[in-house]
Amino acid sequence: MASIHLLHGLSPTTPKALALPRFRTSTIATRSLSFPKPKSKTITCMSSGTPTPATDRLISAVSYTLPFFNSLQYGRYLFLQFPKLGLLFEPLLPLLGLYRSIPYSSFVAFFALYLGVVRNPSFSHYARFNAMQAVTLDVLLVLPLLVQRIFSPGQAGLGFKLMVWGHNGIFVFSVFCFVYGLVSSVLGRTPYLPFVADAAGRQL
Repeated sequence: MASIHLLHGLSPTTPKALALPRFRTSTIATRSLSFPKPKSKTITCMSSGTPTPATDRLISAVSYTLPFFNSLQYGRYLFLQFPKLGLLFEPLLPLLGLYRSIPYSSFVAFFALYLGVVRNPSFSHYARFNAMQAVTLDVLLVLPLLVQRIFSPGQAGLGFKLMVWGHNGIFVFSVFCFVYGLVSSVLGRTPYLPFVADAAGRQL
């Protein structure tokens, strides 16, 4: 290509001995355009287009276990109605037992995520966003328990049925968020939980 620009810069009075033949120019131009293009590689990336580090994936995946463990109490009516459903969660029992054995484990995990990850600028935006989503979801899971204590639906009647339906719906939603967040974090993608992602994004 440099030879083409030089040819364009030659004046009409340039001696023929200094001018390059036409067939050489076309040959050089053809060769310069015939270089093979490098093949693009497909990699797992974050929203910004950069590869997601393994540490960020691990932190994000572990973050979603906090709201999931705290939401298991909402599944007790489903477990009573469908005993075989509990078989799906048996592999998690040792980890859940360890989590419950720690005094105030829920509060410790909550502040560890919020202060140690969300408010820590040394972590990437990817890890902080996922941790904030997990913290926000965990806070939202506390609200139904507060409503239940205020209204006291009892052990029978319409209020009790509404409470059971609400617990079942909350448990199914929390399981969906856990699986979606866990799989997305392992793949290095950014999960956007319904009703949670917008609130988490405003906090960062």
